[in-house]
Amino acid sequence: MDVLPYAVAGWIFLVGCYGLATSRDLVHAVVCLSVVQSSTYLLLLAIGFRWNATAPVFADIERDRAVVDPVVQAMTLTDVVVGAATTALLLALTLQVVKQHGTLDPAEIRSMEQESEE
Repeated sequence: MDVLPYAVAGWIFLVGCYGLATSRDLVHAVVCLSVVQSSTYLLLLAIGFRWNATAPVFADIERDRAVVDPVVQAMTLTDVVVGAATTALLLALTLQVVKQHGTLDPAEIRSMEQESEE
């Protein structure tokens, strides 16, 4: 079993988490969260990959032919759809924050909230 796809998925995950932790902009944070989400695509595809396997369409292949796992492909497709919906929702919320507070910096938003409480 090749470990390279798993290492790349882990590296992409860590890069996204680092960007998320050091982000000073809400749009940058949303993009970093999308990068973290993309690491899960690679991980799922690495799990479902099989050498010399064919697509899981059983109409015209012989019985002893190896096929890739269709469940992992369906999970990856679902992950892509959920990731796109999450990104769209977070960007819409970011637009509302900009309309409400006039800034994308989370530190400034926190300081505005503390000033309004006093």
